[in-house]
Amino acid sequence: MGTDQQDATVVADVSPAGPVPTEIDGVEVLGALSPSRAADFLSCPLLFRFRTVDRLPEPPSVDAIRGTVVHQVLEDLFDLPADRRTPDQAEAMVQAVWEQVLVEEPEIGLTFDGVDVVEWLLSCRESVRRYFDLEDPRRLEPAEREVYVEALLDSRLLLRGYIDRVDVAPDGATRLSDYKSGKAPQQGFEARAMFQLRFYALVLWRTRGVVPTVLQLLYLGSTETITYSPDEADLLATERKVEAVWRAIKHAEQTGDYQPHRSPLCGWCAHQSICPAWGGTPPPLPDRAQPEEPEPAAVPPSG
Repeated sequence: MGTDQQDATVVADVSPAGPVPTEIDGVEVLGALSPSRAADFLSCPLLFRFRTVDRLPEPPSVDAIRGTVVHQVLEDLFDLPADRRTPDQAEAMVQAVWEQVLVEEPEIGLTFDGVDVVEWLLSCRESVRRYFDLEDPRRLEPAEREVYVEALLDSRLLLRGYIDRVDVAPDGATRLSDYKSGKAPQQGFEARAMFQLRFYALVLWRTRGVVPTVLQLLYLGSTETITYSPDEADLLATERKVEAVWRAIKHAEQTGDYQPHRSPLCGWCAHQSICPAWGGTPPPLPDRAQPEEPEPAAVPPSG
């Protein structure tokens, strides 16, 4: 359960910048990359290092746990007959999903010390109810939900992750949807927010030969929808960007140089106390990530 899952059976021993190759269908995979880890590197290479190389623990926030609960409710909602997919029914499902989260990860309960759980559950129900202002699930029959996808590029980089929902119309038009429990980004930052779905659109195109007709971000926090219609040129550009990010990750791994990047997101970072941008000192790199012979730097494109 969750929104950023990893498949333990697929290239489990390959880190996103790992030197140990694994074979998939007879092809030696050099590494694997998910959209969340790629986005980490684009926003702050040092955050990428803390999460992916050092694997430092991060206590879950109540906001992140809300996202987990809301995602699960919206996934489970489509298990019901269409006429039962109502706001009241969805709200009623919140309590059961929350209890299941606690059963599966009881340590999460520690995050709620000093938090009014009743009020927090109310906020979960409000997020779920706002979903119905964006779509009518009684008129939808998703083709796939929380589906794991992967694609091996010619560069032998494996792209992988989970798509919240795939809809396929009778004429074959495909829509990828992703639920966001927060608010929509400010004007000018939509492209960065859409990166995750463009990443998944690339994976589907490379594996199924289908260019999704619509990419859709559903922001429950502000009851807004952002949509984008990609074409093959967009997906080729996304592929070039992903591979440029990968090369930059490899360069950082080989040099040990993961630069911090200060931004408003720093306020939500769990590692600020050890970040040099805030006067901290990072721990030594793990042995497996010590600097190697450097290669020319590859700077990922912006946007």
